[in-house]
Amino acid sequence: MQVRVDLCRSERHGGLGNRRSGVLAMTRLRDVRDQLGWKKARAMREFRAAATRRRQQIPAEAALARMWAYWENGGRRVSDPLYQEIFCEIYNQTPDRLGFVGDETPPLRLPELGDRLRVSSVDSSTVELLEAQTHLYRQLDRQLGTARLLPQTEGHVAQLEDILRYSLPGPRRPGVAMALAEAAALAGWQALDLGDVDRAWRLHEIAKAGAREGENPAVLAHVTAQQANVLLDVGREEEALELIQYAHKHDESRLPALLRTWLLAAESEARAAMGDELGARQVMDRAADLLPDDAIDPELPFLWLAPAHLVRWRGSNLARLGMPEAVEDLSRALGAAGESIRAETGLRADLAIAFAAQGDMTQARVHANRAAELASKGGSARQRARLANLLRS
Repeated sequence: MQVRVDLCRSERHGGLGNRRSGVLAMTRLRDVRDQLGWKKARAMREFRAAATRRRQQIPAEAALARMWAYWENGGRRVSDPLYQEIFCEIYNQTPDRLGFVGDETPPLRLPELGDRLRVSSVDSSTVELLEAQTHLYRQLDRQLGTARLLPQTEGHVAQLEDILRYSLPGPRRPGVAMALAEAAALAGWQALDLGDVDRAWRLHEIAKAGAREGENPAVLAHVTAQQANVLLDVGREEEALELIQYAHKHDESRLPALLRTWLLAAESEARAAMGDELGARQVMDRAADLLPDDAIDPELPFLWLAPAHLVRWRGSNLARLGMPEAVEDLSRALGAAGESIRAETGLRADLAIAFAAQGDMTQARVHANRAAELASKGGSARQRARLANLLRS
């Protein structure tokens, strides 16, 4: 392999010229910081401030300090595009100057690869533990919200990616792929709640790839349609509708009734976002007709859809359309929202919007303030953005 050499650094440190390019590129971060005359503490403060401006979650102080040491001494690459972007901003340097362009990691040596393959050989009990870990994060997400959990969920996704990458073909590999799909979909939803649409899109792409390898049409349909929420949040309503319809129709005969109900409700939401009142109502009526008696399907651990949830969803869609009956549906659903901080936050925000549409600003402010309080507690930048204009009025 051809090795790139930074001659200036090689001359100063008399032996770095024979190190691999990935290590050498990382030491440029220290070079630039030294040239700026910044202490590590200041650089980390600037890094955290830049992440905050982007409304991004980064590791806690101690964890970031460890990562920083690895980055500056060449122990690890700065692989996250977001982190690369922040470094370029705070140091006012190009990606190439910081070593982010053309950096290649050499292939694993044979003993290392053999070790990875042995470690990644999983049995059915290991797959069950990985799925249980995802379910735990899902439960914590419902109770605590996104802000505290996304780094942990993303770490879980990275672990699953690594296991899958070095898993040989066999009966257990599809299970790992499915565990990855569910974990990445959860992390993608959390990223969207934090307002990071790029990160949310990337994580949903990981989820879809896992679902395809796991050959599970239900999970693939779910994560594909969930990804449409990213499009809704960036104002691409028609494309969101197309994506949801594709997810539903692609392998419809193999989809459980509970999931098909969810997909119809998601389609109704996209139609409401487009201003299609008739279409939104008709599709939601079809969803209500299709809803099975059992709100839980063991094959769909990520989905819980009871009649109360459909009422709430319908109310949210009607609130988008400015329909007066939204208040009635949302008020009926309010009692069941305590199961999830995100659900109650969204429901309160919808109620605030619905009351404002009726001209009842007193009730609108009551629910908007409560939604804002919950959004701050759970870290929902998505809901805070919805409420900002309403609270100002």
